[in-house]
Parts: sequence; structure tokens; C-alpha cells
Amino acid sequence: MEDAAVEEAEVSGAAEFAPALVAAHPLGHSVAVAVGPELRVFDLKDGSAVSLSDNSGGGSHSDAIRALSFSVNGVLFTSAGDDKLVKVWKTDSWCCIQTITSEKRVSAVAISNDGLYVTFADKFGVIWLVTVGQSDGGQESTDNKPVSIFGHYCSIITSMKFSPDGRFIATADRDFKIRVTLFPKKPLRGAHEIQSFCLGHTEFVSCIAFTCLSEGPSFLLSGGGDSTVRLWDYINGCLLDTCQIQDKVGELLEPNETEDSNLAIADICPTNDGSLVAVAIQSLNGIMLLACDLIAKKLSFIKVITIEKCYIPTSLASSFSADLLWTVMGASNMPNQAASQLLTRVKIIPHFKKDTLASADHVPTVLEDSEVPHGEKLLLALQGSLDIAKQEEVLASVLAALKVSMYKMLVKKHYSEERREQRKRGRNDKKIKK
Repeated sequence: MEDAAVEEAEVSGAAEFAPALVAAHPLGHSVAVAVGPELRVFDLKDGSAVSLSDNSGGGSHSDAIRALSFSVNGVLFTSAGDDKLVKVWKTDSWCCIQTITSEKRVSAVAISNDGLYVTFADKFGVIWLVTVGQSDGGQESTDNKPVSIFGHYCSIITSMKFSPDGRFIATADRDFKIRVTLFPKKPLRGAHEIQSFCLGHTEFVSCIAFTCLSEGPSFLLSGGGDSTVRLWDYINGCLLDTCQIQDKVGELLEPNETEDSNLAIADICPTNDGSLVAVAIQSLNGIMLLACDLIAKKLSFIKVITIEKCYIPTSLASSFSADLLWTVMGASNMPNQAASQLLTRVKIIPHFKKDTLASADHVPTVLEDSEVPHGEKLLLALQGSLDIAKQEEVLASVLAALKVSMYKMLVKKHYSEERREQRKRGRNDKKIKK
């Protein structure tokens, strides 16, 4: 019976469902949206869409992009996904300077704080590292091929982040685990020292984010398929607080949407000072706001910012210098979806800081399309269309899938021996022949 349900999910496209992603330049210079193989970038300084170029000698993305990341200083940007390509971009010119080919599909990517290394995780849970700049110690790989540094073997990595001080790299997986690893000074020799495991989620961990006070220690936030957002002392692997979101959003959802499987956390995004956390939830047409008291080490519910009825965010982003919360809704790899239907909707919430949004007398707003920075030029570049009717038609099918697909995509599946053999024969993870 379970196998039949899994096969139905695979036929419907849930297993390959790829949510649209958004990433904001840390200094507010640009914003990037990815849907399917398309990477769309808008320059917020010049007020124009960016024309991407490629000097790496590698191909363009040809399948769903699964991960985006800016470097801490915003100089570099990476994109990676199902086509097994990891592309490194210089953000001053938006030229791709390096294309790395993975042996398997890529699920997460991050750039070290010094900008010298790109790390990426493949679908088997192996974390790879490649040099971008020149590092000390003469320990570069002469051919600059990816080097395996550690792994969550046979468990898909869902999120990967460097700590604010760059000393640690945190990786989350679909087997409920978060691993915190010491990032060595010479990482090409491997990252073997585990600092801690953060254990407590009872379903897949979908997203992680570091947060910290302006002066003081940093902490780790996580969200998962168990409908919780958790706060961690990641140095010691201690769970500090848990926020159950089911009771908070139940009255905003239909009765059949309040099951745990429909309330997976899609993404989390803290403010710069760590005092506020925005949460995107699989079935919620809006954003939940949590207060994060890093002194008391507590998470508490503030409110839900409701967006339009047919809008469920799939990804969140903000920058260090601006107080805008960027949200995007969209997906690729949907059944019978044409390339012309790779549309997204972008919504922006202004004043993304606790003093404003947590105020009892403040009614949070979502910018109308006419109010967004650079107006129609930005929306056309990032969304793919300004035709509201066309967007609604395309996103209607996305809406239905969003309510179940993340859970079906990441929850650990159990197959019969016969079904496992069928999947082995048909899978697309074989090594690329040189």
C-alpha cells in the first residue's frame, strides 16, 4: 500500500518538485530568483535586469536549480541543481567564472566566509569542496577538482550554512539530523572534526539559518517537516527552545490542511539583529513572524502576515543593509509544465525589523506591485510575466502541489526490494564519463 502511494507521488511529479528560490545580495545591490533552469537577476542599484555571461567554459543550467548562495561580502554568488552543475558568478559583472561538474545532483551550496571555497552537497549526502581563490599553505588541488571533505552518507542534505565567524559549517538532512563540523584551515585535506549534532526534529530538517546578537555568541535556527522551528546552542548541540506552529496557524487553514504533513516549514529568514524570524509554511498563504530572544533563548509567536489567498511562499531572503523581506512563489518539474510556464510571483514585505513588525498597533503590509522597488521592470525580470491572468493560471497548479509536495519530496520513503531495483535501473545519478 505504501509503495503504491509513493509511486503515485512520483508519477504526479511530487518526487521531482522543485520550488522557486530567492536570494538577496547582503548589501542590497541585487536580488536573484531561480525557477527550473532559469536564473533571473535584477540589479537594484541600476534598476535593470542583469544579462548573465559565462567565461567558465561550462554549459548553462539545463535542469532545476536547487540552491543559491551569496558570499558574505556579496562578491560571489553560486547556483547549483539537478543538472549536476555548480556555477560560481562574480556579482560585479554577473559573469560565471567557474563551472564545476558534480557526479550526482546537487542539493545545497555555500561559500566560505573568506570567499576562497565553495562547498556543495550531492544527493547522496557527500559534501564536496572546490577552491575559488588562492589560499595559504600551498594545499590547493592543482586541477581544482572537487574534493570530498565529509558526508551524511545516503541522506539528502537539505541545507548548508557557514557560521557567522566562519569556524563551522552546519549541514541538515532529511533524516532529522543537523551536523556542525569544524571548518579547518586547510579544508582540502578534509573536515573530520565534528563539533556537535543537533538532534530533536522528528521529521526531515528543511532549512537552517545562523543568527546572532550584534555583539555576542551566535545561535542556529532550524525548521522541519515536524511543523517546528527550533533554536539551538550549536556549539554544544543543545536544544534551547521549540516553537510548534500548528496551533498558531490552524484557524487560518482549511480543516484538511492542518495535518503535520501539510505544515512543513519551507524556509526561515532571521533579521540582521536576530530578534525576528520570518517563517514560510507549506500550506500558509502568508508569513509567520516569531520573536527570537537570544538573551533569554526563547522563541515566541508574534503574528501572521497574510498575503493574497493563492500565494504560498516557497523561499525567503533579506539583506544586511535593507529592511525588505523578499518572498517568491513558484515551482518547476510540474506535470505537463512547459518552459513558457516557468512563472513566479514575487512579494515584498517592508520594514523587516522587530521594532516595527512586532508593534501591537502596527498592521504589517505587503507591497502592491506598483509599490515595489523599480516597479514593473523588476517584476517582469524576476517573475517572467506581468500578465496576472496568465500567472494565476500557471500558479494554480503550483498552489495545489505546494500543499503536499515538500513533504512527499523529503520524507524518508520505504520501498519493496522489487521497487528498489526498478528505481536503480531508471535513476539518473550515474557518473559522467569524461
